[in-house]
Amino acid sequence: MKRRRETSQSSSHSSCRQTSFLSLIKHFNVCCYPCPEEYDPKMKKMDSFCTVRIILTFMKTIGLVCLYYCFSIGITFYQKWFIKDFHFPLTVVICHLVVKFMLSGMLRCLFHIFTGRQRVVLDWPTYFKQLAPTGIASALDIGLSNWSFEFITISLYTMTKSTCIIFILGFSLLFGLEKKRYSLIIVVALIAAGLFMFTYQSTQFNLDGFLLVLSASFLAGLRWTLAQMVVQRKELGLGNPVDMIYHVQPWMVVGLLPLAVIFEGIPIATTEKVFRYKEVSAVLTTLGYILLGSVLAFLMELSEYLLLLFTSSLTLSIAGVFKEVCTLYLAVKYTGDRMTTVNFVGLIVCLIGITLHVILKAVDSDVLEKEKEHQGWQQLLDRNGIDADEDEEDVIYETSVTRM
Repeated sequence: MKRRRETSQSSSHSSCRQTSFLSLIKHFNVCCYPCPEEYDPKMKKMDSFCTVRIILTFMKTIGLVCLYYCFSIGITFYQKWFIKDFHFPLTVVICHLVVKFMLSGMLRCLFHIFTGRQRVVLDWPTYFKQLAPTGIASALDIGLSNWSFEFITISLYTMTKSTCIIFILGFSLLFGLEKKRYSLIIVVALIAAGLFMFTYQSTQFNLDGFLLVLSASFLAGLRWTLAQMVVQRKELGLGNPVDMIYHVQPWMVVGLLPLAVIFEGIPIATTEKVFRYKEVSAVLTTLGYILLGSVLAFLMELSEYLLLLFTSSLTLSIAGVFKEVCTLYLAVKYTGDRMTTVNFVGLIVCLIGITLHVILKAVDSDVLEKEKEHQGWQQLLDRNGIDADEDEEDVIYETSVTRM
């Protein structure tokens, strides 16, 4: 198609191009509100409206982060305090899982009543194949994490559990979810070196607890990698956090119950705090503490998914880094945890590694978004039969002429 560029038609060409450009902006949904073809002085009010939206979005993000911090840090200190007196961490976790299953089931029923939409229910073959590995890995992760509270401090637990990023990277490479890059070696080296310095000659180091939480960190890497694969499969329909919690809890109970029976079956059957009680108030107090921990665990998981849903995985990762810093500060300030200079340097090195990983993920996400935008442009050009090698102004002009 030949284009005419006579001077007499320059104004009409400019008008066509302007109209087409505005339509392209609307197509890619860049603006907060529909853009008029001519400037209107009332646009200042719309600018103020956009500013208010940005402020509200910022406040909502801060509120979700604070909510996530309250429940996540709160459950860590609460479980540490409770398990020092009630030495049955695996049984406590199983109770948490049962309560979380009941709460998620109630939310699903309420959603169905108020919206009329039927929640997803998986068939048995899919339920076995897709969710059994994720549920068992999740159960062992949480169970061993709580078990380690009997032996180690909160600061050592927090530092050791942060190494799950290494295992997430490893399993992501194994399952093809992550591309091989030399920068990953740097990230792994920094986190490993930081952990070694943090535990080096630590006066509060305990080998049994360290191995328990390190095993939990390994299982956490497997758990989140498998969970990512399940959630990203749209045909399963488990993108909603409540549905995911509901379906995975029974497998978590199945995975943890044998360990609880082997290691805590006889002791809990003979303890005066549960079955061989002397006063009913003692049993009710114990059950109340377990129920409170269950609700905290459920709210923590919901707040984590809500933060991910309304913001992004990058925001969740950055919030996780600062959450670990806050946890370590509170542990040193209020629970008597001690750190030497070498331990503190190890903490800094480990946090640098985690931060570098977050930055790399942000860069990768930005590149992915640009590729998607480029694909959108290419599809638009293909629909209008325009060559991608043409100048941008010519492309906009061609598009406007084709649509006329």
